[in-house]
This record gives sequence, structure tokens and C-alpha cells, in this order.
Amino acid sequence: MADAARELALSFIKGVLAQRIMMQDLVAATQAPPEVIARAQRLANATLRKIGPADAALKPYLKKAPPAPVRDVLRLATVELLALGEAAHGVVSEAVSLTKQASPRASGMTNAVLRRVAEEGQAAFDAAPPTRMLNWLRGRLGATYGNAVVAQIEAAHGAGAPLDLTAKGEAAALAEATGGTLLPTGSVRITGPAQVTALPGFEDGAFWVQDAAAALPAKLLNAQPGERVLDLCAAPGGKTMQLAAAGAEVVALDVSERRLKRVEENLSRTGLTAQLVAGDALTWEPDAPFDAILLDAPCSATGTIRRHPDLPHVKDGKGLKELFALQATMLERAMGWLKPGGRLVYCTCSLLPEEGEAQVEGFSVERPEAPWIEEAWRSENGLRLRPDFWAEHGGMDGFYMAVLRKA
Repeated sequence: MADAARELALSFIKGVLAQRIMMQDLVAATQAPPEVIARAQRLANATLRKIGPADAALKPYLKKAPPAPVRDVLRLATVELLALGEAAHGVVSEAVSLTKQASPRASGMTNAVLRRVAEEGQAAFDAAPPTRMLNWLRGRLGATYGNAVVAQIEAAHGAGAPLDLTAKGEAAALAEATGGTLLPTGSVRITGPAQVTALPGFEDGAFWVQDAAAALPAKLLNAQPGERVLDLCAAPGGKTMQLAAAGAEVVALDVSERRLKRVEENLSRTGLTAQLVAGDALTWEPDAPFDAILLDAPCSATGTIRRHPDLPHVKDGKGLKELFALQATMLERAMGWLKPGGRLVYCTCSLLPEEGEAQVEGFSVERPEAPWIEEAWRSENGLRLRPDFWAEHGGMDGFYMAVLRKA
């Protein structure tokens, strides 16, 4: 009988590669013990990140391409053996059991190939280039940044992402309590396996999970106590909590009532307050203008692949023009909700300039100044962060952000 987590991991891999379903949707639809789901998701994500090296390690031992279900078993087992360091006997045995379910005639081949991979495949795995992004994205990024930078981004994707925390209070104290590293921007980074709910301070609401790059737009907005601030497209609430912790009077708007429930839960755990509003930014109107607005616009999320390796396999670049138009419309509307002299931070977790630099053309864009800003992050009209930045710290998500001022 195959291990439940491995079996579930295979279903996740199939759902992403063959059915083009996002991992979070597959997980949400799964009925299994939380610990099984968590392990299955880790295995599936590791396999998706390491498809390229796994295929390189398998290639010498395959006379022809196996059927997709068998290929997925081989890839999963190879990553377990060569990336995760699992014991060969258990991995090969489980892989044979899984192959018997998918294609019984191929079980002998699976056994033979994986034994060779376990004995001889490490060098080919380690020497292989990182998993390439699919052409719809790689071509766009190559035209923007050049192929050398794209290769660095792919290497960052393959390395995955550590766990980042934003402190409600003193970040240095949180770093000491959790054994984490205090990053130059004030986030706390946890390396190695960690259960978030078991970390010191979780129950007391001392922190929330938020990538270090995702924490920067709210820092850039620099909300002040008593200011009336709108967090536009607020869920899951990391930026809402940052603004509330700064003492601002926060209105958090999101189109999804379900996602706002998560914001409400996070606010309750941290003891912070904000006015939550379920509404569509294309039709909603505020009852009074704002001192400041944070617009984290819907986007391609191409800056988050190191955390979500399923994304480039599920998406194919279709609908991007409609997304660009939506961002432009939302930005135009949001600027109209500011008081005269008010400021807006526009941001997207995207690597595409059409979702960043191009969107703020024609607006009054300020040069942001703060001690945590590195010169390498500056673009012609804002801050451009990439996954290959901060390699010495473990990378960051890709983001664009800019400060706009209303005349």
C-alpha cells in the first residue's frame, strides 16, 4: 500500500501539470489529515521546482518517454532521492507501489531506473541547470532583463523560499524569540522546517507570515497614526495589519467575502483593528477621501514562483492584456479617492514591466527615500525587486512598487 502523502503528492502534481489547477485549489478540495496534506504539498512543490534536474538525472536510464503518470512517479522519487536525501530503499519501494496503481507493466522499469538513479544520478542532478520557466513567461522576461538575469531568477525559483515573518512590535525581539534572522528591511526570516502555529508569539499575535518583499509597500506608504488609509485588494491581510499596527485608521477593501474572513481572523489574533468592506473596486465609492492608499493590484503573480512553482504550469499568458487594463482602471479610480496632496503606493507581485513601470507613466511619481532601500532596487520610476536579489539572505519575491502623489 503506497504512502498516503506520496499518493496525494502525485495527485497534486497531476492536477498542476495535466489539469492546470492551482495548488491552493487542489489543497482546498482535499479531505485528508492536515499533516498528510502538508507533507504532500511539500513533496509536490519540491518536485515542481526540480523538474529540470530530475529529468536530467532520469534521461540516461530511459529508452523512451514513459506515460505521464509514470513520469510523475519517477520525477517525485528522483527528487526525494537526490534533493531531499531520502533513503533509497523506502523511496524505490513506494515508487514501485505507486507505479503499479498507474501502469502495472511499468513497475519493473521504475524499480530498475530508480535504483540506477539512486546509485549514479546525483552528479547529473547537481550539474543540471535549474528548471526553465515555460516559454510564455521566459520569453517575456528575457526581452526585459536579458537571458543571464532570467537564469539567475530560475536559480532562485529552484531554491524555494524560506519563511518570513512581520512583527507586530519589535522585530529584533521576535528574531531572538523565534531563532530567526533579522533582515535589513525589518522582516524576520526563518530557515529550515518550521510550523508557524508552534513558533513563539503566534498565539499572542506577535507576528504574521509575509514575504519580506511583500512587506515593503506598506513600509513605503509610511502610514502615520490617525491617518485615514485604504488598503485596496486587502486579503489575506498582511498589509492591512502593517497599516493598523502603525496606528492608521484602516479601511480594508476586497472583492471576496471569503478572503476577508481570513483578514478578520488575522486581525483578531493580532489584536489589531480595521474596517473590513466587501466590495468591487470598479464600482465601490468611499464616503470620504483618504490621506493614503495602498493598491496591491491583481496581477500575474509572476514574482511569487519561488513560493508557488505550480503557477507557470497552470497559467499560459492568456488574459494578460485584460489584466493590464484592469490595473490601469483601478489605479485611475484609486487616485480619485485621495485627498489633495495625498499619496498612493501602487504595487504588484509581478516581474512584468507592463504591470509595474508602465502602469504609473503619466502620474506624479516620487523618488522613494528610506534607509532600507538598496540602490540596486531602483528602476526609472519606482522600486523593482527580483527573486535573485538578496541571494546571500535567501532571496525575495519579485515585486514592483511606486509612490504616487495627488496634486
